[in-house]
Amino acid sequence: MTQTNLSSSLCPTMPIGVGIVGTGYAAKARAEALKADTRSLLVAVAGHTPEKTEEFSQTFQVQNTASWQQLVKREDLDLVIVSTINRDHGAIVRAALENDKHIIVEYPLSLDSNEAESLISLAAKKNKLLHVEHIELLGGLHNAIKQSLSAIGKVFYARYVTINSKQPAPVKWSYKPSLFGFPFMGALSRLHRFTDLFGQVDNVNCQSQFWYTEADLYNACLCTAQLRFSNGSLGEVVYGKGEKFWLSENIFTIYGEAGTLIFTPQKGQLLQGEKTQTIEVGARRGLFAKDTKMVIEHLLEGTPLYVTPEASLYTLKVAEATRKASEINKVINL
Repeated sequence: MTQTNLSSSLCPTMPIGVGIVGTGYAAKARAEALKADTRSLLVAVAGHTPEKTEEFSQTFQVQNTASWQQLVKREDLDLVIVSTINRDHGAIVRAALENDKHIIVEYPLSLDSNEAESLISLAAKKNKLLHVEHIELLGGLHNAIKQSLSAIGKVFYARYVTINSKQPAPVKWSYKPSLFGFPFMGALSRLHRFTDLFGQVDNVNCQSQFWYTEADLYNACLCTAQLRFSNGSLGEVVYGKGEKFWLSENIFTIYGEAGTLIFTPQKGQLLQGEKTQTIEVGARRGLFAKDTKMVIEHLLEGTPLYVTPEASLYTLKVAEATRKASEINKVINL
């Protein structure tokens, strides 16, 4: 999406007024970045619980707004950052756009691709920035993979495994399907790495298993999806978390006709016959700050961003297809 004249409503001599919905890790990282940048002014926060919201407002010296519904209506805000439970992203973004605010929203834009598509259209109609965060694309791991792909020739198979052992599993919103969404939709970055690297997906298959302790709470989940790309490559994504796993794992393996790449978050390896070459992987720290800075510069100076909402929407449609495939136990064509 091409944004035009986004800074026309912003005064170049005044800091951008910002409100945050959410009080968790991402919200705090955003707040720290905003407080350190004189081009922005963090004005208000709205959280999920009164206690955490008050603590956040005291920590960052911002106004405590009773609800996100009130926050998006504030006339002293130019930009709203949505860093709260996945279920509410779509509703908050729509309300903020209708109140003429620019938007940063942590992925996913919505848990429904049709709603996400309508929000992108609304942002274009309002001529407002709608930036869906995908900091995995900014990280050292993803950039190291992209820079190394040419060394292994034509890729025919890639496998990405992220398993997070939790003993015991936390009782939190990310373990509640109604709030987090289907795992590959809630954890959209797992699939977004693939669509960014390998492009269009022709079809998907998916299996999933959940260990429920209540109707809307599990203590472990496992999802595995198989993707066939238009370029002929095959992809497999494994996502698991919770207390049924006794070992955490994070490994991305890419098989090409001229070699194999193996990456962990710390380092990479290029394997070609008996030759093994180590690949440096940059640090993961500071990515929310980098993302925030890029948005401020985009709003004030028109500098390009690293991802479009349309790209995020496409991956969301792929994730939605994995959910459907899991439900009906059939391959879904896109």
